Amino acid sequence: MSKNGLFAAVTTFLIICSAVLPAQAAFPENFDISKNYYTVYGEPDLSATLIGDNQYYRGNTVTLYIEMMNKGTITGFKSEKDVDFGDIMGLMLQQTEMQYESQATTAVGVLATLKSDDPNVKVKSGAQQAGTLEQGSQSQIPAKFTIEINKNAPAGTYPLTLELTYKYQNNVQLSGDGFDPAIGIVTNKEVGIWYENKTQTQTITIEVKEEPYFEVTEVTGDLYPDKGGLLRVTYKNTGEKPAKDATVRVSANDPFSTTDDQAYLGTLNPGEEAVAIFNIEVGDTATPKLYSLSSEILYEDADGHDQISDTIKINTEILPAEKSLPGYQIGTSIIMAIAACFVIFRRKGQQK
Repeated sequence: MSKNGLFAAVTTFLIICSAVLPAQAAFPENFDISKNYYTVYGEPDLSATLIGDNQYYRGNTVTLYIEMMNKGTITGFKSEKDVDFGDIMGLMLQQTEMQYESQATTAVGVLATLKSDDPNVKVKSGAQQAGTLEQGSQSQIPAKFTIEINKNAPAGTYPLTLELTYKYQNNVQLSGDGFDPAIGIVTNKEVGIWYENKTQTQTITIEVKEEPYFEVTEVTGDLYPDKGGLLRVTYKNTGEKPAKDATVRVSANDPFSTTDDQAYLGTLNPGEEAVAIFNIEVGDTATPKLYSLSSEILYEDADGHDQISDTIKINTEILPAEKSLPGYQIGTSIIMAIAACFVIFRRKGQQK
């Protein structure tokens, strides 16, 4: 038989268990214990590290980069089958099996899944493939997970669960029909590898920073089509840190306009409120309904850095034009009455 034919005769079959078995579990049905020379003790041990800073602001969508490393070790082995003196084929099979057994600490087909049990932090990415990790190696490319932090999330730490699922080699068996001394190999060699599934979990912690956070608590002011008015907006710092020298800026889009789009709020400590007043003009074709104006607050944080808040919505209403008529009619009537009195008194004066 040619060398190519001999190598082609070497077949490998994989025996895969569908669940992690106890340490003393029975061998799979088609795993021949009589052909097993060694049992090796040891398996993969994966650890994960979050790369970079773990502190983020509420309301942000960020990407986490997680690196994995295999710290698995072989803790020992046991001889299961002795080789008779002069059994060259058995000796070669025994040595070859030991080479295979040394791969027991390799994590095959690592699948990483990130989960969050807190509704304030949502994981937007699915499971990530991390490939195969040999003993002492780390992932060549970090796993990437996108998370979304609720804009109302309280400051503090949030634990995320990283689930790592993989297969590892539990045992190996070898067999062959004979030994060819001319080329020094076992003929018709078969290698049986028994794999098990394993899942490891690890906690990845992120922190939502303390910062000022602003909400609109009250909006007053009557706005009518083709008529300007003052809009009073109350802002409250519902965050954990003060906002120094805060100035609010409003964006007036159609049908609104303004030449006075900024108001000074001063320093807002946590829990404090301040009122901003804007002179708002309304177009004459504006439809009476609810509208939303956008605003943002520029401030200095506790570290002395200039910051800009997220967009803060101002909900207001344009009232129907007829609602402004009673006041107009009363004013007109008063003016006409005064004019009529003036005319009467003047005539009486002329008669005298």
